Amino acid sequence: MRTAFVLRLGLVSLVFSVTTLSQLSSNTMAASTDSQIASLVRQAGFQGGFIVRIGDPTDLKPHTWPHFAQSSVLLLDHNSTRVTAFRLAALQAVGYGKITADTFDGQHIPVIDRLVNLLVVHNGYQISDKEMQRVLAPEGTAWKQVNGEWVSFRKERPKSIDDWTHFMHDPSGNAVAHDHEVGPPQHLQWLGSPRWSRHHDRMASMSALVSASGRIYYVMDEGSRVSIQLPADWKLIARDAFNGVVLWKIPIPKWNDHLWPLKSGPTQLARRLVAEKDLVFATLNIRAPVSAISSTSGEIVRTYPQTDATEEIIHDQGTLFLLVNHGKSELENYVPAHNLGDQKRVAQEWFWNEMPRELMVVDVESGKTIWSHATPVVPLSLTVGKQVVVYHNGKQLVARDRK
Repeated sequence: MRTAFVLRLGLVSLVFSVTTLSQLSSNTMAASTDSQIASLVRQAGFQGGFIVRIGDPTDLKPHTWPHFAQSSVLLLDHNSTRVTAFRLAALQAVGYGKITADTFDGQHIPVIDRLVNLLVVHNGYQISDKEMQRVLAPEGTAWKQVNGEWVSFRKERPKSIDDWTHFMHDPSGNAVAHDHEVGPPQHLQWLGSPRWSRHHDRMASMSALVSASGRIYYVMDEGSRVSIQLPADWKLIARDAFNGVVLWKIPIPKWNDHLWPLKSGPTQLARRLVAEKDLVFATLNIRAPVSAISSTSGEIVRTYPQTDATEEIIHDQGTLFLLVNHGKSELENYVPAHNLGDQKRVAQEWFWNEMPRELMVVDVESGKTIWSHATPVVPLSLTVGKQVVVYHNGKQLVARDRK
């Protein structure tokens, strides 16, 4: 049986779903706590992130840990003896480090605001609804055991938070967010790795970054920090935006040469990554076609073979607007000339060659090309409105009907 109702707490709504499930009742034997947790994770539609579970940590056996893939887990209990016992057992278990345990006062969850994606509270702990609301990240879910039943609390995403889906915010290219929560930093929300980028005189380790639906996606060189001369290790990485938990990584075999002499790197690289709620669009190689990637799992859902060598991506309302370079890329043959002083070469040797590209419009779902047109396009000038596609061809501003 399931009933639903909404409770207003301050400025944030919590959606409550009360579910009576025999396998989740408080009468279930302690030995089946593992299956309870697995069921809660499945019902929450949990796709990875930060889990806080309040209850006896010794109930959670190592064979349950695969249910928490792509997650970091904090187990809390007011009984220090049980916490110590779990820690000793965890030291011997495979996967140690992803799950940790600590004591707390039984009422106040010792984490920062809006950090937790999934909160599980067992019987015997006096955690108020207000406290659960405080620690839950937007779109996070809490399960609380109440009088033998499991009650779910889902925190809505406030309208004051905006997404940044493209290099220049959105398809229009107007780099101004509609976010009302951005302001001067007051504290660290989370600190991720790596602590240091690779070098300050060569290409930046971070090549592109966008955000959508509470996740951030970025292309980064995770090569050795010992020397910039060592090989690059480019990856497309997804993290939870509220707690920094790494959700998935996809290797990029070849990106732009990491010895490029400007930190910013070729600017167009930042236009090769776009995100929306369910999909991430990216080129997974320097001359690759566009791939549609599941935002939750990192699995490649679809590749558009006709888009090979895409240089820029814009997505709007289920349609991809792409700038495809079928000719030779100016970036392919870059070789450093000097350890220092290479920066001037960028202005002298690498610039827009004014050769035509193919402006290609592709339907996301079917993968079919809607239309295409060969034309010179000034880098970073392509934008999309509700009715038109706009770009500069080097001589004039051009607007085309997007259909």
